[in-house]
Amino acid sequence: MAFEIIMPKAGIDMTEGQIVKWFKKEGDPVTEGEIILEIMTDKTSMELEAEASGILLKIVHREGETVPVTEVIGYIGHENEQVATLMPEIIEDTGAVESEEDKRMIRLEDNYHVAVIGGGPAGYVAAIKAAQLGARVAIVEKGTFGGTCLNLGCIPSKAYLKNAEIIEHIRTASSRGIIIDSSQIRIDMEKVLEFKNSVVRKLTSGVETLLKTNGVDIYRGVGKINRNKNVVVNDTQIIKADKIILAGGSKVSKINIPGIDSDKVLTSDDLLDIREVPETLAVIGGGVIGAEMGLSFSGLGSKVIIIEMMDQIVPIFDDDVTAELTRVVKKKGIQVITSARITEIVDMGDKLEIRIDGKEPVIADKALLAIGRVPDLDGIGEVNLETERGKIKVDKYMETSVKGIYAPGDVNGIKMLAHVAFRMGEVAAENAVKGNRRTIKLLSAPSVVYTLPEVAMVGLTEQQAREKYDDIRIGRFNFSANGRALASSEAVGFVKVVADNRYGEVLGVHIIGPSAAELITQASLIMEMEITVDEVVKTIYGHPTYSEAIFEAFADVLGEAVHIPKKKK
Repeated sequence: MAFEIIMPKAGIDMTEGQIVKWFKKEGDPVTEGEIILEIMTDKTSMELEAEASGILLKIVHREGETVPVTEVIGYIGHENEQVATLMPEIIEDTGAVESEEDKRMIRLEDNYHVAVIGGGPAGYVAAIKAAQLGARVAIVEKGTFGGTCLNLGCIPSKAYLKNAEIIEHIRTASSRGIIIDSSQIRIDMEKVLEFKNSVVRKLTSGVETLLKTNGVDIYRGVGKINRNKNVVVNDTQIIKADKIILAGGSKVSKINIPGIDSDKVLTSDDLLDIREVPETLAVIGGGVIGAEMGLSFSGLGSKVIIIEMMDQIVPIFDDDVTAELTRVVKKKGIQVITSARITEIVDMGDKLEIRIDGKEPVIADKALLAIGRVPDLDGIGEVNLETERGKIKVDKYMETSVKGIYAPGDVNGIKMLAHVAFRMGEVAAENAVKGNRRTIKLLSAPSVVYTLPEVAMVGLTEQQAREKYDDIRIGRFNFSANGRALASSEAVGFVKVVADNRYGEVLGVHIIGPSAAELITQASLIMEMEITVDEVVKTIYGHPTYSEAIFEAFADVLGEAVHIPKKKK
């Protein structure tokens, strides 16, 4: 099938373009990415690249002609394709009734400036941002708006974690003089699910309302890109747009282990819908998802065993933070098995036996597969996007190897976090509508694990900093010396600052302790604004607050922390 060369729409206001010069003639071979013609708009001239390789079969509009945007101006195809079959067929109106087959494909010609595939964090934000910039926008979503984060990940899991936190407070209340007569805590999973689902429904309906109030047209179904760079919905509708934003998100990663397909092996999606708390839960994978869900179900009453292939859990974090989190997790009664290679999972009827190379097997009622997520590339369809290890490659503008197609969020695999996807979606939308001019900086993007206590980081770990910089300094302050933390019975953890010794540049901040997920934004702002250590310690922090621990850790970098005992020389 031949590839259409169309008059591009270089901006929202562009309605037509004039062909200045064809650099190829009919019958010439062309290569994808090769410049084939020059056009002139009312504002500027621009060169067009071939979007497919083959033969220039037909030039429909010649030099000097003015052509409406999105109209076909030529065809690229195989040498043996018949040119006559490429030209639009003129059909005489006989008054015959259109057949159901003819009605099957509904073509929405020239309707949209931007079409977005996927209604997750990157997709819905991109759609709203593009609409705010004046574009007419369509969005295609196959499920419920909000994506994995809102429906199956960060939001529902936080509802579970809050339950675990409440239970922990109840169990420790007596140490604060609060005596609860009944020591029995019973979990009503039906109500737990009902509350979680109500939160999700409120947020997903809110996203849909935002889209509608911003004038974004919503299409339900599976969206894929065809070879002519149109979006096809459910194989029945074609949406033609100037630019496409592919924000397909991610899906659960799976591993090839014998027995992994047992119905007792659950994904994080499955676990958030179970109606009984398993007596014993084996968590396969000690990363962010595994640590969060392990602590959630431990709080709800499960005996939890975390099985991690690496030599430590949450290995993306600073070693000191990981060591402290491991200590806390074990203190809560969770068993942690590291450097573990699972060889087989055996379904024994009422239990699972998880066999580990060189270690004792783990027996559990259920297992959670929590080894992470991978980009969902289904939306690529027929277009040839450059990928690397299952991730769509994008440039600093979020644009793919095919001009006019952008891929923000989890599909590019750069940093698979919802808050990063939000920003990527904004950047992609602005560049799609206004032309490539906005880039994204990820240095100040934080990572958070909602464990008990919370863990958060931004920038480099100590090890990464030592590999990159010749001279660094470390500052640290424990929450055990923070007044607010002590008064709140949350004096576990610390703040750690990594800085360049020569210039005082902040290289990384790491927090494990109360409200770490909220506190890390201060550190992100410090790094984004390129504030030095000396400038931070000139700031007056409120007292008593958890954030004073940040101030003290920065002061410790300079050896000026007041509330740390003087170190022996």
